[in-house]
Amino acid sequence: MYYNNILETIGNTPLIKLNKTVVDVPALVLAKVETFNPGHSIKDRMALKMLEDAEEEGKIQPGGTIIECTSGNTGMGLALAACVKGYKTIFTTTDKQSKEKADILKALGAEVIICPTNVASDHPDSYYSVAEKLSKETPNSFWCNQYDNLSNTKAHFESTGPEIWMQTQGKITHMIVGVGTGGTISGTGKYLKQQNKNIKIWGVDTYGSALKKYHETGVFDESEIYPYITEGIGEDIIPKNIDFGVIDHFEKVNDKDGALAARRLAREEGLLLGYSAGSALAGLLQLKDQLTEDDVVVIIFHDHGSRYVGKLYNDDWMRENNFM
Repeated sequence: MYYNNILETIGNTPLIKLNKTVVDVPALVLAKVETFNPGHSIKDRMALKMLEDAEEEGKIQPGGTIIECTSGNTGMGLALAACVKGYKTIFTTTDKQSKEKADILKALGAEVIICPTNVASDHPDSYYSVAEKLSKETPNSFWCNQYDNLSNTKAHFESTGPEIWMQTQGKITHMIVGVGTGGTISGTGKYLKQQNKNIKIWGVDTYGSALKKYHETGVFDESEIYPYITEGIGEDIIPKNIDFGVIDHFEKVNDKDGALAARRLAREEGLLLGYSAGSALAGLLQLKDQLTEDDVVVIIFHDHGSRYVGKLYNDDWMRENNFM
């Protein structure tokens, strides 16, 4: 048996029991390790779905240009798809993201435009605004806009949710995952709650992000927004992909705890993962008192640690940020 191309290997990632890092957690904790996707992240799922839906709806023609604002992983999934399908790619990203992410995108033939992190989302220099402007100026182009493109959520409803339900034989009681665009938590959570409405869906947010307060109060509080180091989770906007009705609780995790938890996963579990995985584990440890030995928790690990070798896994960088 063989696959016709790399895109056919997306999905069906393994569920792996955590051991040493969750010794204080009474529940069975299973990690959905999305680094087994070809682009080494969960974003491969929704990148392909957004592109296929755009093709089906005639929003991009053969030989066209895919444009996206990305912290790296969605760009990676789109770049793989573009290589196979024959599209050009232009990605906007922020100067907060690791250099490795931009270099990997360029290796796959993408043009990468670095934009400032510390500007409002509606500022003309923000990576959202630059992507939107490029999409208007570039003929036969499609701006995926992962934040508001509901194909993102649909991808996880159709693949991630059913996989977890099947892999746990329907025994899952809690799912916990870092939240950025909201596609993973909303699509997966919606599917799981349709199977069993009592499953608890926990989202991990970061300090400097507006999501937790918005979920609890319905107020978009700009005073909640300030720069943070954690990559891949938290937002200074409210993406259309976040279905707040699916989420039972948001837990905030600080930059340091997320970084240290990621390093623990590498050393104690042999899982070299990204920043959001560390944040998700730290969030779970903060919530452990709400769990019992009968619970089955699935924690979603979004991406691979190779993206963060110059940061998280660099002792000098950790010291510079007072994390060590």
